[in-house]
Amino acid sequence: MKRGLGLLALASATLGAALAHGAVPEAQPVNDAAVTGAAFPAKLSDFGFFRDGARQVPGARVYPYALNTPLWSDGAEKLRFIYLPEGMQLTADGEGLLKFPVGAAILKTFAFGEGDARRLIETRVLLHRADGWVALPYRWNAEQTEATLALTGGRIDLVTPAGEAISYAIPNKNQCKTCHSSSNKVVPIGPKARNLSVRWLGDMLKAGKLDRLPPGAATMPVWAGYTAKSPAEPFARAYLDVNCAHCHQPGGGASNSGLDLRWEQSDPHAFGIGKRPVAAGRGAGEYEFSILAGHPDQSILLYRMNSAEPGIAMPELGKASVDRQGVAVVRRWIAEMK
Repeated sequence: MKRGLGLLALASATLGAALAHGAVPEAQPVNDAAVTGAAFPAKLSDFGFFRDGARQVPGARVYPYALNTPLWSDGAEKLRFIYLPEGMQLTADGEGLLKFPVGAAILKTFAFGEGDARRLIETRVLLHRADGWVALPYRWNAEQTEATLALTGGRIDLVTPAGEAISYAIPNKNQCKTCHSSSNKVVPIGPKARNLSVRWLGDMLKAGKLDRLPPGAATMPVWAGYTAKSPAEPFARAYLDVNCAHCHQPGGGASNSGLDLRWEQSDPHAFGIGKRPVAAGRGAGEYEFSILAGHPDQSILLYRMNSAEPGIAMPELGKASVDRQGVAVVRRWIAEMK
């Protein structure tokens, strides 16, 4: 079910059940003071987002969702949720990021394994407070009974679904800000209308949790639907948007590179074709262009994607192994360029 159509269907089905039954009994509502206050709660359970954290059963007004093309993180399964305070809703903004009211939260739990063998590693929480968004990482204990605040991050040795032994990195609070930063402000990067299913958006609209169905919704492809017969370009562009564009865009952490990998960027030179790097170094290897059309093995972008070596690997954070499928799709896209 990882990165798959099944995860999208599961999110929609779980959302439908939650909306139909009012999520969960109101006896244990989310602690809104913990969401909007100035403190950093020591335990994930202090928020009350989950009725059962170990099984990731959402609490009141906590809605599961999935992305058409998800971020890749060493093959981890991602369980994503949105919390909306009572009486509040999301606001559509074209095909871009949904607008969240103050008091809302976005959660993403990283897990490895399946069924009874599934192991929760961390839950990252974005809290929308009056003065902006705050990003906090929470690390699950070995007993899978609680996740505690990990401001300094951490390391966990594990084996990926591909069978690779890695040292998985839980980001510290500042590293969370590195990826979730635009013009020096912390912002969400995942729930864009173009990367959400029409079914999910429609369910939220019917339930009064979304103001309108966004134009341009679900324009990005469902990653799990890729086959050798699929056109490579939309999948490659979607992959780069989700995995790279949060830094490689104007106002992003890597804006000085001049590389703009956003889905909506239409200038081939801006997203790398025939573009020389701003600064040469180990990250460029022996290559001259971010993308050399028709020559994937002479393209810096693919060279960095295909490495897990610090100083070369891209993305720099959240990656300890190479995404072979992602590399293959981007390689095909570059190879097919005129």
